Amino acid sequence: MNDEQRTEILSKARIFFRDRIVAAHVNGGALRASRLKDYNINPFLYKYLANFLKGNADPRSIAEALVYPRLLGSSINTSFGMRIQSLINHLFEGFGSTTPGVDIEFIDAIDGRKKYCQLKSGPNTINHHDVETIKGHFKGTINLARTNGLNIATHDMIVGIIYGERDELSSHYLRLDADYPVYIGQDFWHHITGKEDFYLDLINVFGEVALEVDGREKLEETVGLLAKEIEDTLNN
Repeated sequence: MNDEQRTEILSKARIFFRDRIVAAHVNGGALRASRLKDYNINPFLYKYLANFLKGNADPRSIAEALVYPRLLGSSINTSFGMRIQSLINHLFEGFGSTTPGVDIEFIDAIDGRKKYCQLKSGPNTINHHDVETIKGHFKGTINLARTNGLNIATHDMIVGIIYGERDELSSHYLRLDADYPVYIGQDFWHHITGKEDFYLDLINVFGEVALEVDGREKLEETVGLLAKEIEDTLNN
């Protein structure tokens, strides 16, 4: 990757984050957070959480206790996780895959071999059963390749984790890594681009877009709508 390609990819990343991640969060995420039916409320805890946050359990306090963790936590993380394959395909042409259990295929910029990669968003995003499922997909791909006379080694089947550090990997990922390489964060982006610091460049680009967004008005609107619905529900 030369400097011109790097600049172009980072420009694409900026557009993707603004148009796909931020827009989905500000519009769809806020809409869902404003509707009581979209919450799975624990009846034992919601008043406690409102009191813990605001010192009372009136409708607005309850709304804030529900909306804040949704919009500032689970909503944006879910949105990002659902779009990681779209992100890679938007940034790099020809990475798509039709192989079962494989999200992208690319030529490793470090060892020059073709990699068959399942994408994950962060270091704690699989469970015990996922490990065996991923191993099964990878083993099946290798066996089929051998039947067809293709040279695919075990270390060519990888898991690529978009963000995080090696020491943050869950025990499930470590189990996978014993058989198939797990690339995470800076290491993952290094293998894709050949640039050791590309991961940091990408974080900085997303950070630049973040500075364009002031969500206080949208947050206030969302809380207000939910508070009104909670008040109407309590009064009926």
